[in-house]
Amino acid sequence: MNIDLAIMALEGLGQSPLKVSVDGTAVTISGPGSSFKELARLCLLLGSEGTESGEQFELNPSIHLKADSPMLKLSRD
Repeated sequence: MNIDLAIMALEGLGQSPLKVSVDGTAVTISGPGSSFKELARLCLLLGSEGTESGEQFELNPSIHLKADSPMLKLSRD
């Protein structure tokens, strides 16, 4: 995985955090378009051929997510 690209995407989310909310069995992720671009970059990195099973990103409240959001994990099987 390209660590430099991952760090840039995480820094981008630090500047424009996403909002994660859970209502019953529904999970909603919302935010500005720029945040979704950074989230997509992280997903593409996890999906690349060089990424090992078990690699993951943890998006933390007050850093990558709004303060009242639960932590969000993106993990490759």
